[in-house]
Amino acid sequence: MATKESNTRSFVLRIDAETMEALETWAADEFRSMNGQLQWIIAEALRRSGRKPRAKKRKEETPNEE
Repeated sequence: MATKESNTRSFVLRIDAETMEALETWAADEFRSMNGQLQWIIAEALRRSGRKPRAKKRKEETPNEE
């Protein structure tokens, strides 16, 4: 069985029960898995802090006016 190459990495996160319950509720409210919710929270925090590079937009080619 071939595996698809992925850029994601796994790690263990220890979190207190109260915070975990709050995250589970938030994820359910937004129809996300816990993993998806944590990824969104981290990406949003990185974006807001200016630490996550923006996706590069393709430059539209403009005709030369010569």
